[in-house]
Amino acid sequence: MLWLLLTTTLLTVPDPAGDARGDGGYILPRQPAVTEEALDLRSFGAAPQGGGMRFRVSFGQISNPWNAPSGFSAGVTDIFIKTSPGGRQALADTGLRARSGGWQYHLRVTGFGSTLERVTEQEDVLQPLSAPTVRIEGTELVIDSAVPPGSYAYWVTSSVYTPLSADGLLRPTGGTGPGSLQTGQANAPTPVDVLAPAGDARAFTDGTLAPVGETRDRASLLLAGLGGLGLLLTVGATVAIWRRP
Repeated sequence: MLWLLLTTTLLTVPDPAGDARGDGGYILPRQPAVTEEALDLRSFGAAPQGGGMRFRVSFGQISNPWNAPSGFSAGVTDIFIKTSPGGRQALADTGLRARSGGWQYHLRVTGFGSTLERVTEQEDVLQPLSAPTVRIEGTELVIDSAVPPGSYAYWVTSSVYTPLSADGLLRPTGGTGPGSLQTGQANAPTPVDVLAPAGDARAFTDGTLAPVGETRDRASLLLAGLGGLGLLLTVGATVAIWRRP
């Protein structure tokens, strides 16, 4: 029963509005026009759904500047998931690293297709898994994935989409063209917004992003709790023996 409670936890994490410009100096493309609201993370949710995990990613608005059949195409949403100790620290090709821990699953969502991959036991090999299904509900993307049900830690980023790159990411440049993502910061991270508390700008200063959700190893905590309970029972039994006439 305890394990069932641990694996059916619903996670909802809010994100500040109006911060989809990286370090504040990113200038979004003008061709096609991409609004800040369409890239602005507002909340992230995770919960078991059937044999997998359902994720809900909310934005300021849903827009479709590239006319994708899915109905959205402004951004690329990356979700990195820590399901066990270890894992990769580099958050794929976003230019960011996990501030602590590492991920085992990486889910990428675009309006033209989505992917899911996991780190194998060798940790230098990524295994593709069945693609998640994605639908729109209001200003949310609802994503059903083959990630096993559980309570996990997450890193979530929002980047600008482009069909002109192999991975769909429009990377910051020093260019001033209408289709450029402009920034004056050298080696700037690709995401324009990340799931982080208000005031935490380290993703755009030192390139690290803190996880949200279950950031501690629940199995270790459970074992520690059981060990503590056993110690208390032992002490109680010893005291009871001492008090016998």
